[in-house]
Amino acid sequence: MEKVEKIKISALQMSSLVGKVHKNYDKVQKILSDELENDVDLLVLPEVWTVGWSCEDFIDSAEDSGQSETVKFLSDIARSYNITILGGSFIEKSVDGKYYNTCPVINRKGALVASYSKMHLYSYGGCEEGRYITVGKEPVLVNIEGINIGLTICYDIRFPEIFRAYRKAGADLLVNMAAWGLKKPIPWETLTRARAIENQTYMVAVTQSGLIKDDEWNIGHSRVFDFTGETVAEIKDQKEGLMTCEINFNDMYLYRNSYTILNDIRENYEVKAL
Repeated sequence: MEKVEKIKISALQMSSLVGKVHKNYDKVQKILSDELENDVDLLVLPEVWTVGWSCEDFIDSAEDSGQSETVKFLSDIARSYNITILGGSFIEKSVDGKYYNTCPVINRKGALVASYSKMHLYSYGGCEEGRYITVGKEPVLVNIEGINIGLTICYDIRFPEIFRAYRKAGADLLVNMAAWGLKKPIPWETLTRARAIENQTYMVAVTQSGLIKDDEWNIGHSRVFDFTGETVAEIKDQKEGLMTCEINFNDMYLYRNSYTILNDIRENYEVKAL
């Protein structure tokens, strides 16, 4: 397939209401109605935007594979706006009775064309995602209208191996859809930027904002980085809304041809312990 030079991307940052799926649908609809620009090609949503980051509410909000209300909701949006959607994630109940933190990928015609289930589950500091959710089986590189996109969710960002695997498989764009905690600002900025730099790839890092419960908050401050780590779009702090930018892949391909850094990777990094 011929390489696409440019696409226009919007990423949606929102403060999800815990356990209030339909109110979160309404919030997405309003943000898109108020802010979505013309000719956007790709829309990216954050992790578990349907139910908020509340692990104990995950099972009650789960949707059966093949009968997902969230997928239908996003399909209607895709058709209405003629836009491809990386749907953040929702809690999916599979046919084998297991639960997954799953990102649906929906094309402009509203068809579900791929899905990715989170491969690394965060179960530290009082979070118990691994208690409720089953790990995904494999990375998913999806081709959207000529662009190869590597999908990851939140805690996946701490594992550079999955991002390097995407790059080796031909990724043009890396995406991390998160519900990242406010108390961890340095890892959020550093790791998302590093994944772009080390793989010479555009990176969309979109997270929820706002209060989760008690004194727990999402960090907000979603960003798009270019292949050198420069910020090309952002939503600062806790604001709800869209960040939109045009990505020029031709610039990235030219840069890769001039700085063939990945060719310097050694086949073997066996450590000599003394």
